Amino acid sequence: MPHLQFEINKKIEDKTKLEFRDTIRKSFAQVMNTTTDHIAISLKEVGKYDISIGRAMDDDTICLMNLDIRHGRTIQQRRELALRFMSIVKDILNIDNRNQYITFTRHDGEDFHLIEKYLPSWSINEDPLA
Repeated sequence: MPHLQFEINKKIEDKTKLEFRDTIRKSFAQVMNTTTDHIAISLKEVGKYDISIGRAMDDDTICLMNLDIRHGRTIQQRRELALRFMSIVKDILNIDNRNQYITFTRHDGEDFHLIEKYLPSWSINEDPLA
C-alpha cells in the first residue's frame, strides 16, 4: 500500500486537489503495474517558509515528496514515476521542476496494513487486495 506524501508551501483549491489526487493515483498504478484501491495519498499545505530546498529562492513555491512503496520496484520504474510526478506537480500545482524533491522509501509488503490484511510482497500485474 503505497503512501504518497506531498508537502507544498502554498494553498490550492479543492477542485485542484481532486484533479491532482486522481492523476497521481492513476499514474502510480500505470507505472507500477498495480490497481488503485490500496494507494494512499497525503497532500499537506504548509506555510510559505515552512519548507525549503537549498537551490530555491525564498519566495519560491516548493513541493517535497516522500513516496513509501514496497520493495521490488525497479530503478527504471522509480525514475519514470519520479519524472511523471514532477510533471504532474508542475502542470497541476504550478510548481517549477527545480523546486521539487522526491525521496523513495521502500518497505516489505508486510509493513502495509489495511483492515482486510497486510499486503504481500510486490509482483508484476498484481491485485494486492485479492
